[in-house]
Formats: sequence, C-alpha cells, structure tokens
Amino acid sequence: MADAGRFGDLVITDPRMMRALAHPARLAILDILRREGPASATELAPRIGVTPSAASWHLRHLARFGLIRDGDPHPDGRARRWETAVRGFRVDVPADPADVEGRTAALTLLRGLMVNSQAVPARWLADVEPTLDTDWSRAAGFSDTRLVVDAAELESILDRVEEILAPYVNRAASQRPAGTRGVRFLRYALPEAQDADSGSS
Repeated sequence: MADAGRFGDLVITDPRMMRALAHPARLAILDILRREGPASATELAPRIGVTPSAASWHLRHLARFGLIRDGDPHPDGRARRWETAVRGFRVDVPADPADVEGRTAALTLLRGLMVNSQAVPARWLADVEPTLDTDWSRAAGFSDTRLVVDAAELESILDRVEEILAPYVNRAASQRPAGTRGVRFLRYALPEAQDADSGSS
C-alpha cells in the first residue's frame, strides 16, 4: 500500500485487505465516515442494517488494516468513535495474469464497489435533488456516452479526467469559493462485449 496518484488515494495491493473491504457493510461504513466524519458503532448500525455489535466487529476489522482509527470522543464520553484514516482508496487489477489471488481479490472488491454505488443515484434523487436550488439543479448531470477505443486510449481518457479533477479534490478548505458543497462524482468505464465496432476479427 502507498499513497499514489493525483488524489493521494491509498492504493490497496494486499489481497487480504481487498477481500476484507469488499464486504458491503464495511464499504458502507467507510463511505459514511469519509463523508460525514466520526461515528460510533451504535450510530452506524441502523444506517448499514446491522446490530451495534456487528458494526463494532466490522469497525475493528477495518481498523486492523489501518483504514480507520479512533476519532474524537463522543460528547458523553462513553461511546468509542471512529474516523477514516485514508482520504480515499483505489484498487488496481494486477497486470500479471499469473497473480490469480491478487486479480481475484481486486475484481471482488471492484464488483463490491460498483454494487455499493448503484444505490447512490436513487438516494440522491429521493433525498437531495428536491432540495436543490435552480443553479445546483442545472449543474447536476448525467451522461451515458459510448466510445470505441482500445484499452490504452481508455486509460488515457480516465487519466485526463483525473487531471481535471485533481485541483478540486486537493485544494484546502480555505481556497474554496463561497457557496461550495460536496459533489459525488461517479465514474464508470464499462467495456462492452466485442461487436462489429470493436475492430477485432
């Protein structure tokens, strides 16, 4: 593991960590802690659909891999609160076909991340979109663009998207203009099955 890339994300290379993180409850915990800050097992449990004891177990599992740590104490001084220890994370599928364990673990985590993110647009439409003023409603958007590219071109496109996003991801709070708010920027790059456009024989 190491901080890498323009966003300073934690690059996960340990297959054990990949498999541990792929659990839906753990992905949900990390998502909440990254967006909302410290929380206790009792606070997290109803939001991720488990008991407080199960939430506590998932939290300890994440802590064992260094993904979360103790946060500021709860105001009542009794409940243990946790916070994220990483700004963000990413997983790359190993290039070596012989690394079966690494490839399997990476793909399992990537599938978990995609499944976990499927509910985000629906929640946004139900809970957030109705509250937005006109400027934010116009700025929000969705696109579904089909490209015909090779793998190297697709990697180049995604790299250029990161290049555009990086200054906004990395700037300090003091550098943000008035009226800013968090924006969830979801990116999917989904190669299709081979077809007549693929250029393959």
